[in-house]
Amino acid sequence: MTERVLVVGTGQAGFQLAASLRQKGFAGDITLVGDDASPPYQRPPLSKAYLKEGNEERLYLRNLSFYHENRISLLRERRVTALDRREKRITLDDGRHLDWDILVLATGTRIASPPIKGVSLPGVHALRSIEDARRLRSEMATMRRAVVIGGGFIGLEFAAVAREAGIEVSIVESAGRLMARAISPQMSTIVQQIHCEHGVSIFLNRFAASVDAQSDGRVCGVSLSDGCFLPADCVILATGVIPNTELAEAAGLSVRNGIVTDRYLTTADPTIHAVGDCAAFPDPFGPTLIRLESVQAAVDHGRCLAEVIVGRPAPYAALPWFWSDQGKYKLQIAGLAAPDDTARLTQTEKGGQVVVRSRNGLVTAVETLNAPAVHMSARKLLADGPARDIALSI
Repeated sequence: MTERVLVVGTGQAGFQLAASLRQKGFAGDITLVGDDASPPYQRPPLSKAYLKEGNEERLYLRNLSFYHENRISLLRERRVTALDRREKRITLDDGRHLDWDILVLATGTRIASPPIKGVSLPGVHALRSIEDARRLRSEMATMRRAVVIGGGFIGLEFAAVAREAGIEVSIVESAGRLMARAISPQMSTIVQQIHCEHGVSIFLNRFAASVDAQSDGRVCGVSLSDGCFLPADCVILATGVIPNTELAEAAGLSVRNGIVTDRYLTTADPTIHAVGDCAAFPDPFGPTLIRLESVQAAVDHGRCLAEVIVGRPAPYAALPWFWSDQGKYKLQIAGLAAPDDTARLTQTEKGGQVVVRSRNGLVTAVETLNAPAVHMSARKLLADGPARDIALSI
């Protein structure tokens, strides 16, 4: 019988697993280990509400009493240095050892640091943790000009908040459009127009060659590959993330853009599982492995794996869905489209924008901008996978 569940990672997926296990009556030991100083917290607001309000407690998924009341051991500011599959034991950076019956790798992702000269200068920020957001928010009080390297969700969310605060913002994106990996060309165009109308300068098909410093060593701007110079007193690295798979690799587990699992989020070692942003699992609606970077996937993973551990296994089959708040605009995506899926743009009666993605006559994803009712309709339509769009009311 499983008595000890050990979770490496204190993000959304690790927290949800622990909470769900207790909800489902699991009586054994549960330990969460993570290198973050804060209790488990929400990451999406870091680039939005937190930068405006600075209320850290509102980010916490639960207060500390929750862990005590539910007999969940929470080890913070601890890093796992070794994983021994034969002994079923991990080693922490303080020399302690912890044993498991079930080990869950919820190690998440980290910012992909680009090979750009000067990215370690004072005034260059990533935006992945509370600590990152705290430092950035402090500088925004006196910030005049910011350059964002990367035109994805995080970079655009920061840009919207910064413009509301009166900060000049430039975005440098190496691709030919914004959020190219996540949304259709049509929706990319709409989002770009919105940000341009709000005063954001956008440089597409351009590369940051270096982050430059002034005489005191602090950042003064970004030089582009075409010789253009963008002055700035702050630079945001929004260049995407990479999964933290080092522990799994060192332990001999399969890794392919994430820790490889089966449909039950179990690795080749039946006592080890992976959940959240670090997990590469079979697409419930397709033939490939996928890795999702979303809160909802992390929550769904935690709930699914809890059922597996308590002896009621069901394959993971949740519909992927995503969102991004950019100023007064809410971008929502239901489903998962391939890059070459066709896209049909339409508009709701209230002015919301909708892009329906399809392949071989079946809807694979629906992108909406300020059209929440259509988003909810799309999630119902696609709950069991690609479907014909006759039931989608726009």
